[in-house]
Amino acid sequence: MGSRASSLLREEEIEEIKKETGFSHSQITRLYSRFTSLDKGENGTLCREDFQRIPELAINPLGDRIINAFFPESEDQVNFRGFMRTLAHFRPIEDSDKSKDPLVPEPLNSRNNKLLFAFRLYDLDKDDKISREELLQVLRMMVGVNISEEQLGSIADRTIQEADQNGDLSISFTEFQKVLEKVDVEQKMSIRFLH
Repeated sequence: MGSRASSLLREEEIEEIKKETGFSHSQITRLYSRFTSLDKGENGTLCREDFQRIPELAINPLGDRIINAFFPESEDQVNFRGFMRTLAHFRPIEDSDKSKDPLVPEPLNSRNNKLLFAFRLYDLDKDDKISREELLQVLRMMVGVNISEEQLGSIADRTIQEADQNGDLSISFTEFQKVLEKVDVEQKMSIRFLH
């Protein structure tokens, strides 16, 4: 199956994806094989329904938010390259990923980009801040009916109170970064992809 996958991906496409995402040649061909198995329409793209058939996403309380992260604004299909770009956020950080050259863009799996990805899961209206209501919505997704509305409100209020440094009653990306500075984001937001 690996040879079939690599025969449908041109060598130069694989090289471009390697450069952009940091995945190895074998990881790309294996993920391409997985991508094509998910592509029920056999048109080289995935739709939201294709993702919803993945059991781990179907049972994840944030599954819809994670699925939405694969789709650019107002798009309802994602091609293989976009799929790989999103997956790259979950690649473990290696020393070779850390470039000292300021002209080289930060890798997609950098701590900053992992945090930005997580921040966007909470920023439901995409206004670059997390409001109390957005925090409540995500908390509801995560805990369901296991906690009362009053308790959820208390958690949301306390979270915003601890994170909000400028008094606007919301959490900016900078404030989000500050709150998570001691959290091992690299570990918690990494998936081990086979080599």
